[in-house]
Amino acid sequence: MLNNDQLAEWDRENFFHSSTHLAQHARGETPTRVISSGKGVYITDRDGRRMLDAFAGLYCVNVGYGRTEIADAISKQAHELAYYHAYVGHGTEASITLAKMVMDRAPANMSKVYFGQSGSDANETNIKLVWYYNNVLGRPQKKKIISRWRGYHGSGLMTGSLTGLEFFHNKFDLPLSGVLHTQAPYYLRRENRDMSEADFTADCAAKLEAMILAEGPDTIAAFIGEPILGTGGIVPPPVGYWAAIQAVLRKYDILLIVDEVVTGFGRLGSKFGCDHYGIEADFITIAKGLTSAYAPLSGSIISDKVWKVLEQGTDENGAIGHGWTYSAHPIGAAAGVANLNLIDQMGLIDNARQTGAYLNNALREAFGDNKYVAEVRGEGLLSAVEFAASSAPLTFFDPAQKIGPSIVAAMAKRDVIARAMPQGDIVGFAPPLCVTPAEVDHIVAVAKEAAHEVLSAL
Repeated sequence: MLNNDQLAEWDRENFFHSSTHLAQHARGETPTRVISSGKGVYITDRDGRRMLDAFAGLYCVNVGYGRTEIADAISKQAHELAYYHAYVGHGTEASITLAKMVMDRAPANMSKVYFGQSGSDANETNIKLVWYYNNVLGRPQKKKIISRWRGYHGSGLMTGSLTGLEFFHNKFDLPLSGVLHTQAPYYLRRENRDMSEADFTADCAAKLEAMILAEGPDTIAAFIGEPILGTGGIVPPPVGYWAAIQAVLRKYDILLIVDEVVTGFGRLGSKFGCDHYGIEADFITIAKGLTSAYAPLSGSIISDKVWKVLEQGTDENGAIGHGWTYSAHPIGAAAGVANLNLIDQMGLIDNARQTGAYLNNALREAFGDNKYVAEVRGEGLLSAVEFAASSAPLTFFDPAQKIGPSIVAAMAKRDVIARAMPQGDIVGFAPPLCVTPAEVDHIVAVAKEAAHEVLSAL
């Protein structure tokens, strides 16, 4: 305990935490939790408290904690060659092997993968390449990027701009010019309550087309979207959404960036969200599931169509002027190789599909009749329960009541970690892909008990 007290003091004096109320934390109003170990779906803090992590870190520890196969691969790589760069044709056995493994799993129209460190920098890479692509083709005005409200694509300057959540814009002078946002594919929150799901899909496509025409199709370079909205609420798309959106993009020769940082490598019960929803991407963004977060690594998977133009660009202009010092870092690559092998060996994509269906059914059974539940939704091992003051007519709680965060806090008291999603009273679940039905039963039972504690006080 003394050690934890010292660490807590050092933490408040020295550590700038992500997505944290800085003043409250500095004053000691929010706790410091020092996580010391993990095994399977559980983490343990320095006080010996063991918690079931029903959000896999930040939906990223897909194979679960404590996998010695990945730790050993990292150690072996660090002992042999801790670092070398990927500039001017250099590579390592790990980075080249991982590239082959990624492309073996990627949709058939994809050609190459560029490795970075995070999903944010991968999307920055994608935007730069979109601009490069259109410059090579002699279309310097075709540069605007359309994203969606409630989409999440990173915390950088461009990627924070693409993110359609106020929390990531406030006081940061974002979004930057050249970034547009269209309607979120969030059927529950549709403005016209009389719309059918098919009508809402058509409306999303029509609003996108209207934006393109208003801006000028010759100015729109790309559209970016997650197969399922992640941080924006864990929202599967309405029926027919991706087919309708792709038809509009093809009509106006607009590239499609599919952000699979969350969904890639099995979370939906498919290799990629593109496979799951019949999406043909020009770029696919990968990160979290690539290494299960055992080491930082991301990737931009480039289509054949785009790759041919990038080659043309270097024939005309010389070597491409893009790179990061840690691109294709061999330790991250070694972790990726071991991780993808584990996903296959453990049958985790099948488990995500089967146990994910079990999770979603269990959540519907537990919450489907609750008068304060507006919707239970999900796909694979990605689920959410959205709470509201009334489901008919739909009336949301005052955000100041913090119903979602209170339920998540009540779950944490019971040693289960879920996530309070932003801009709504939404409790999110994304456990490691190795989760078992028995562990799912425990997650759902705790969630139901925690919700009852909070909602019964209303």
